[in-house]
Amino acid sequence: MKLKLERKNARIELIPLVDIIFLLLVFFIYSMLSMAVYRGIPVMLPQAETVESEKEQAVFITVDKKGNVFVDKAFIDRNQLLGRLKREQTAFPQKTAIISADGDAPYRAFVDVLDKVRLAGFKKVSMEARPEKAHK
Repeated sequence: MKLKLERKNARIELIPLVDIIFLLLVFFIYSMLSMAVYRGIPVMLPQAETVESEKEQAVFITVDKKGNVFVDKAFIDRNQLLGRLKREQTAFPQKTAIISADGDAPYRAFVDVLDKVRLAGFKKVSMEARPEKAHK
């Protein structure tokens, strides 16, 4: 008895390949986001409606609840802050200074930091805030 079998050509299905490509894309995007470098220390930021994000190189200055000052996560005495900021500004004149202050930080400490940033010669100064929740 002779069976007559049809010989079918192999086919590559594209739908499962597209699914795999999207999964790889998502994996790499999440991997890159987890590698993002945040050089400030965590503080509870105040909210503002006009918040924008800075994408370029910046020096991060943080004022915590107690009025302590940190530059790129490293504690610095306020008396040494001006010298450090001048060195940063001289080395990278286009750098932006981003000031993050806890919502409960002493106002005097914030104003002192802002004054020293201006004295150091920074042309671009930003204050960091959290986006305000949408109004209901």
